[in-house]
Amino acid sequence: MIPRELLATAEVPGGDEPLRLIRRGSEYSIMLGANELMNSRLSGSEEAMSTLAAARIAGVSAPRVLIGGLGMGFTLRTALQAFGARASIEVAELVPEIVDWARGPMAHLHAGTLDDPRVSIHVGDVGGLIRSSAGRFDAILLDVDNGPDGLSREGNDALYTAQGLQQARAALRPGGVLAVWSSGPDPRFTSRLRKGGFAVEEEIVRARRTGGGARHTIWLAQRR
Repeated sequence: MIPRELLATAEVPGGDEPLRLIRRGSEYSIMLGANELMNSRLSGSEEAMSTLAAARIAGVSAPRVLIGGLGMGFTLRTALQAFGARASIEVAELVPEIVDWARGPMAHLHAGTLDDPRVSIHVGDVGGLIRSSAGRFDAILLDVDNGPDGLSREGNDALYTAQGLQQARAALRPGGVLAVWSSGPDPRFTSRLRKGGFAVEEEIVRARRTGGGARHTIWLAQRR
C-alpha cells in the first residue's frame, strides 16, 4: 500500500480543527478532522460549477467574477476558460497557507493560474468582500464548505442565511448568478434562495470528471 504523508497543516480562523494537506503517491487531499474537503482526483463538480455559472451569463462580454475558496484550484482553472479572455476573476481565500500550497506542493495542480493577469487573490473572508461590493460582480461562486452550512468554521454559516443571501444578491449586477457547491441537496436552502429574490436551478453533478463518483449539488441562483 502507498503510505499517506502529512505535508503541512494550517489553522482556520474561527475554526476548531486545523486543515491537513496529505499526499498519497500522486494524490493530494485536504482534510479537516475526519472530513476530506477536497481530493485531487475529484475535480468534476468544481469544474462544472464554473462552466454552469458561465453559461448563465454568456451574454456578458467582460464578466467580473468572485470565487470563494481557492482549494486545489479546479474552480479557478475552469473559470479562466469558461468566462473568457476579458474576464476579471477575484479569488477570496481565508487561509493564507492554502495560497502558499498553491505555489508550493500543489503548484502542478494550479498550473500557473495564480499568475494569470485576469486573476487577483484576496486573502480574507469572502463574506466581508461580498458585503463591501454592491453591484460589483456578474457571478459569485462559493465553494467554502461542504454545503450551505459552516463545516470548516461557524462564521461561514452567515453566507447561507437569508441576510447573507441578500448581501450576495446586492453584490451582483442585475442578471448576475450566485453558484453554491454542496456535497448534497438541501431543500431549505433552495427555499431561502427563492424567497431571497433569486430564480433558482439545481444541478446534480458527479464528483469525477469522467462522470462517476458521488453526486454533488450546485445551486445556480440568478438575480431577478
